[in-house]
Amino acid sequence: MKNKKRRSLLLGSIIILIIISTPYLLYIYRAIPDELETYDTIFGTLKGGYYIKVQSFVYTFLGKFVPFLLLIIWFITNKHWWVHSLIIPISVYLFQLIAVVNDSEEFVDEVEFIYTVPIAVIIMTILYFLRGKMSIYIQAIDLKKEMEENMKFPKKEN
Repeated sequence: MKNKKRRSLLLGSIIILIIISTPYLLYIYRAIPDELETYDTIFGTLKGGYYIKVQSFVYTFLGKFVPFLLLIIWFITNKHWWVHSLIIPISVYLFQLIAVVNDSEEFVDEVEFIYTVPIAVIIMTILYFLRGKMSIYIQAIDLKKEMEENMKFPKKEN
């Protein structure tokens, strides 16, 4: 039991650090000089590609990556039934990230809508039917909580 609590605390701390650091990720592009078309890092060489300047590429990439990362964290840590609806914006940001990295894509943020519509329709249909099936269980859980509250603190009748 102690190991499980320690692991949960460690995982929660890592998630908190990632969430806290995400606003700073949006400003990493400022550390890159303005006029560079290639930039050597410890991870490899970055090229501006379609964006010509590396700074523009990093700015655009991180502008898509940070919301994608936050949505992924929200999806993983959420316990509610509607969590699967987050797949729609996650898929939109994923397609946008692919378009940013793909140099041959000339019109970023224009084609993603066409690809995400089928995903959105399928997920919305599944969620609609799941919600219909789960409504009785949700009502039962609410009723159970209400009954437990009444058992803890019974009303005194005069």
